[in-house]
Amino acid sequence: QVQLVESGGGAVQAGGSLRLSCRTSGGGYSRIVTGWYRQAAEGTQRELVAIITMGGTTQYSDSVKDRFTISRDNYRSTVHLQMNNLRPEDTGIYYCGSGRSQEFDYWGRGTQVTVSS
Repeated sequence: QVQLVESGGGAVQAGGSLRLSCRTSGGGYSRIVTGWYRQAAEGTQRELVAIITMGGTTQYSDSVKDRFTISRDNYRSTVHLQMNNLRPEDTGIYYCGSGRSQEFDYWGRGTQVTVSS
């Protein structure tokens, strides 16, 4: 059973920074790709933010490229998302997920990020 636990959300002003972490356990191959999606408001679709493979290949959405950095610590089974120069439109619930591809099979409960102008 794969478990993902997010931490690090919070409230900041525009231009500020936050670092999200996602600790994963179980699953082995189910954690080939790990990353973050966000949901801006209830009922809206989750959008991809950033993903990283076991080998370290990364992918970012155009809206966060050059501001966010995803990294992984395989020894601690943790994936981090460093978010700099945050904007109000980055507000939402950030979900960590994992799977054999970016179509994740497993999800965490989410962590709230709020950016005020």
